[in-house]
Amino acid sequence: MTRVPVLPDLPADIEAMLRPGDDPARRHEKLVRIVQSLIRQIEDLPDDHGAGYAQFQRAAVLEEEVRARTEQLEHALDLLNASNAQLSAALAEKEAARRNLASAIETMHEGFALFDASDVMVMCNSRFNALLPDIRDRLSPGLTFEEYLALAASSRHLVLPEGMTRAGWIEMRRRRHAERHFILTQGMADGRLVQVSEQRTGDGGTAIIQTEVTELVRAERALRGRMLDDQAAILQATLEHLPLGVCLFDGGLRLLGWNSNLSQMLALPLPRLRRGMHFDELWQQIRRQFVFPAGQGAHSLLSWARSVRRKESYRTEVTLGAGRTLAIFAQEIPDGGFVMSLDDITDHKRALYEISRANETLETRVQERTMELKDALARAERANASRARFVAAVGHDLMQPLSAATLYVGSLMEEIAGAGPRAKLDKIQRSLDSVSGLIEALLDISRLEAGQAALTIEPVALAPMLEQLRAEFAPLAEQKGLELVLRPARATVLSDRTYLRRILQNLISNAIRYTDRGRVMVAVRMRGDRLLVQVRDSGRGIAEKDHQVIFAEFRRLDAKASAAEGLGLGLAIVDRAASLLGHRLSLRSAPGRGSTFSVEMATTRQGASDALAGPVAAAPAQALCLTALIVENDQGMTQALTQLLEQWGVDVLDVTSGEEAVALIEETGVEPDLCLCDYQLGAGMDGLECLKALAGMLPPHSGRWLMTANRADALAQEAAALSVELLTKPILPATLARIVMAAGRQARPVE
Repeated sequence: MTRVPVLPDLPADIEAMLRPGDDPARRHEKLVRIVQSLIRQIEDLPDDHGAGYAQFQRAAVLEEEVRARTEQLEHALDLLNASNAQLSAALAEKEAARRNLASAIETMHEGFALFDASDVMVMCNSRFNALLPDIRDRLSPGLTFEEYLALAASSRHLVLPEGMTRAGWIEMRRRRHAERHFILTQGMADGRLVQVSEQRTGDGGTAIIQTEVTELVRAERALRGRMLDDQAAILQATLEHLPLGVCLFDGGLRLLGWNSNLSQMLALPLPRLRRGMHFDELWQQIRRQFVFPAGQGAHSLLSWARSVRRKESYRTEVTLGAGRTLAIFAQEIPDGGFVMSLDDITDHKRALYEISRANETLETRVQERTMELKDALARAERANASRARFVAAVGHDLMQPLSAATLYVGSLMEEIAGAGPRAKLDKIQRSLDSVSGLIEALLDISRLEAGQAALTIEPVALAPMLEQLRAEFAPLAEQKGLELVLRPARATVLSDRTYLRRILQNLISNAIRYTDRGRVMVAVRMRGDRLLVQVRDSGRGIAEKDHQVIFAEFRRLDAKASAAEGLGLGLAIVDRAASLLGHRLSLRSAPGRGSTFSVEMATTRQGASDALAGPVAAAPAQALCLTALIVENDQGMTQALTQLLEQWGVDVLDVTSGEEAVALIEETGVEPDLCLCDYQLGAGMDGLECLKALAGMLPPHSGRWLMTANRADALAQEAAALSVELLTKPILPATLARIVMAAGRQARPVE
């Protein structure tokens, strides 16, 4: 290793030469001297020695570091100077804000003090506790809240609440101080009042504001006094206006107010009633004058008045001389007192007595009248029942020969080929149909009025029913030159099949009868979940004043009732049947503009198949090999049925009673394919009993039909229970032909 000689002119410790306390000029001077010394040493060294150059390099690097550190120190010094300037400005602003805050709270009309989160006073103004002058000079920043309370409690100008000690006052303020916010009114000397408000600040400190409210409270008290005087005057005027005798007592049972009616009812001179009078004095007067009811003496009123808690009001009626009656009513008021009123109810009691006597007389008359009405009702019910039985009997007696006549006409239609005689027979048939329709209408209206119509509400498909009505009324409309339009409807409604058909049948028939030209249309429209069936015509129309008249029985607007034109029962039947079914019936019509009858009913989404399949031929297409059993006690009816059935190739067995029918089947073992049995067979079993007895003797395919003019629903239900079909009289040949054809389809094949 090459040894570097010591340079005599170079300081041994360069770092010692560059002291931190030197200013930049001094440091620069030292660095120049170091560099010059190094250069001289290098020049004096031999050429092969490089240690001097190394020292020079180190000195150059050191100079750069010194320069960089000097710049950093200068920058740090600048930052420090700027921070000192900002701090000085902030201190100045803080001091200014403090002075401004002090000035602001000093200008407040209220006393103000601020305590920090440690409950040490930060500042207060001169008005804080100004009404406690003996402690005012000792209130200064740095005072704790506990010390402040002790000072305030020691002031002779502080007025403590009644019954509170100074220690109790300190404890009260300490407890309220724990709340976030509170307000109280503090009494001071000379009747002065201060409202103290404490509010917690965001940093946990407390701001206290003291406001003198002496004048405000005095003004409020004066105003309240004037209001009480005004209210007392209004109350007295109100009491005087009342027709009752009224008096008010406070919680100490002292009289507060009364009216002149009270003194009149108690027969007391006004000077005897004075404010502050105790209730006992008034009670003594009451107990001497009034007679209380038994079990409720005068002491009951005194006990109620002295009760601490009067949960219920007090009521009683007392009597005085000369038959007077007073009602006493007393009720508690909110301050613990009560109000008592006396009402003279003498006239009211007399009126009640008179009413009671009148009621007794009226009840006697009502009972007598009720008995008369019951007798009249019983007579009416008996007459109605007799009428119903008479109509049913007459209906049966009329239908019996009418059915026979209809069947004879049908039989003649099969035998006669001439156009003239057939035309006459056709007119006879229409006349018989008209009579049959009239009798059916009479039976329907009788049953509807008597309330004997039982309904079977079920889904009913409209399409098959409207198609049948089209086939039924198309010839009649064509005969009058009218266009009959029935819009197709694939809807199902909830109704009774029989009565719904009767409603639509009567409406269409009525429209055709009173329409001279144009058309009759049946339309079906949906109205939400309801369905509207409308029968419209272009006929004469109906005035609004007659809209209700046309639904009455035996009423026709343009003609007298007659058998040929009808008895005016069609719309009466429609009205009663619709009401019975719960269908809404409405009419829209005007003279010369036609009429629209609407029937609104409920719909159903369930499918419903109609039992009627449409028009049937008047006679079977070919002779059938069938056997029919006829049970009928009317000879004419039997002959008519037999003649028509034999024309169609049906073998007929006829008997006159149910007993004969049962004996015939038992003896011969004949199995008829069709059994037609009349309901009323005279003495012995009736038609239903006969068919029930034959049920086990007939083959399963045998059809059992009950012929009757009785349209009672009870009979229909009994027949349905026995699986017996009803064949109502008069029996049309077309209906009989349909029954025969159905029996032919069910019959066993001939061997």
